[in-house]
Amino acid sequence: MKSALSDTLVICDMDNTLLTAKEGLPACNRTVINLFTSLGGLFTVATGRPPESIRAALEGIRLSLPAISCNGALLYDFSTETVLHRSTLDREQATVAIKDILAKFPRMGVEVMAGNGEMYVIHANETTHAHQVDEHLGSIACPVECVPDGWVKVVFAADPEAIRKLGQYAKTKYYGRDNYFLATNNIYLEIMPGGVSKATGLQDLCALMNKSIKNTIVIGDYYNDLELMRTAGHAVAVANAPAEVKATADEVTTCTCAEGAVGEYLYALIDRATKT
Repeated sequence: MKSALSDTLVICDMDNTLLTAKEGLPACNRTVINLFTSLGGLFTVATGRPPESIRAALEGIRLSLPAISCNGALLYDFSTETVLHRSTLDREQATVAIKDILAKFPRMGVEVMAGNGEMYVIHANETTHAHQVDEHLGSIACPVECVPDGWVKVVFAADPEAIRKLGQYAKTKYYGRDNYFLATNNIYLEIMPGGVSKATGLQDLCALMNKSIKNTIVIGDYYNDLELMRTAGHAVAVANAPAEVKATADEVTTCTCAEGAVGEYLYALIDRATKT
C-alpha cells in the first residue's frame, strides 16, 4: 500500500480548497491528510500565502515536500526552515505602479511581501487588517521606500467592487514588462514577477525534488489555479469552484471546501491504493 501511494504527489491550493474562510482547516481534511502521508503519500501546498501564514494554518500537518508559496515566487522547506528558490519583482516598476494606483484609488490597501514573505503594509485599510488577522501574519507599517529589497509580490486589497475597478484600470496602464497583475481572490489583486506562477513553482519543485510532473495531482478552486491545473499530471476541482475551473479539471469533487473536499479526494486515493 505504501508503494502504491509513494509515487503520487498531491499539491493543494489552500484558501477555499483546503481551508474555509470561517473554520480554517476542516477536521476531516486534517485527519485524512495525516493518514495519506502516514501511508506514504506525498502532500504539499501551492498558495499565495507566505510561509508564516502556511505554518499557522497547517499546524499539526507535516508537509512531505517544500511548499509553493507566494504564488510560486518562493519554494519554502519547512523541514529545514529555508527558502530553496526565490523569484523577485522589478522593484522600480512595482513602486511606480503602487504610487500611481494609490493616487487613483486612495482607499486601496497595499502590502508588499519581501524576503521570506514578510509583510510590509504600505497603506492600510479594513481588508489589509482582516488579512493579517485571518492569516496570523505579523507586519511592519512603512513607506514604500523603506521596504527591504527582495520583493516577491505586491498585494492590493479592498472590497470586491474596488478590486474589480482596479483590475480594469490596471489593464489600461503600462508599468513595465517585468511584472504582471494576477487576480487571486475577489478582494485581492497582486503584482507578480514576470514568468512566475504556481505552475512554474510546480516545475521548480519537481526539478529540485527529482519528481515527475506526470505523477502530480493538483487540487484547486480558482482562476489563478488554472495554469497549475493544466501543468499537473491530473487536475481536480472542488465542488465550489467556478464553472471554468471545473471545466479545466479532470474530475470534480462531490464535496465543497467546507464539506471537506480535499479529505474526500485523498480518501478515494487511499481506497484505490488498498485495492490494488
